[in-house]
Amino acid sequence: MNDVSGKIVLVTGGSRGLGKFISEALGKSGATVIVNYAHNRTAAEKTAQHIQQEGGRAFAIQADVTEEAAVREMVEKIELTAGGSVDVLVNNATGPQPELSIEESSWQDYMDQLEFFVKAPLLLTKAVLPAMKKRKKGRIITIGSEVIQLGNPNFSNYVTAKSAQLGMTRSWANELGPHGITVNLVNPGFIPVERHEGIDPGNYAKGVPLGRVGKGEDIANAVVFLASEESRFITGQSISVNGGNTLGI
Repeated sequence: MNDVSGKIVLVTGGSRGLGKFISEALGKSGATVIVNYAHNRTAAEKTAQHIQQEGGRAFAIQADVTEEAAVREMVEKIELTAGGSVDVLVNNATGPQPELSIEESSWQDYMDQLEFFVKAPLLLTKAVLPAMKKRKKGRIITIGSEVIQLGNPNFSNYVTAKSAQLGMTRSWANELGPHGITVNLVNPGFIPVERHEGIDPGNYAKGVPLGRVGKGEDIANAVVFLASEESRFITGQSISVNGGNTLGI
């Protein structure tokens, strides 16, 4: 069993979508879960309460993870609220994901994606690193996407930012390995959540070797494993959780 008992885990964008599944799975596995949210306090508190009702420990904490001061304040608040520093950081927060052709795209469209997928993980990692380095132990897990292998058309702003996470993961793994800190990237396939309402997953599922779209639990279980001691010798990896959709790519 992947046990994360006693660990304080920060899940950015942890109240809805994949973040909700990840937060709840970590709570079930014994972690103290910090459910970060940007705007929807009700959803975050509901997720935290669900974890508590299942016998876990969780706190909803607001912060815009693209703002340096807000990230620093959140990490300080976590130490006061949870009684310790962050053991595991899950970079999951995201924003709007417009599909745009090259002609329709502006540099700002690219920057908007980089804010969430590169800037935010950098700010968050810098904020939690001092305590991790002091303990000689820590986990950094970033939620990527299979698009870095598929190269979806009319989506280059998103694909580019997600691709940057792969290089970031590998570089950080080399840099932080000597400090006992692992860094890994989890790449989900298509997982229907709130933002995909109205999209028929049927065509996607036809091309997946396992014959179905993913569930939130599939991604959450991978994150729990990477957060646990069982994954202590895994770092710098890009792990696809998509039913084999990117086989051969």
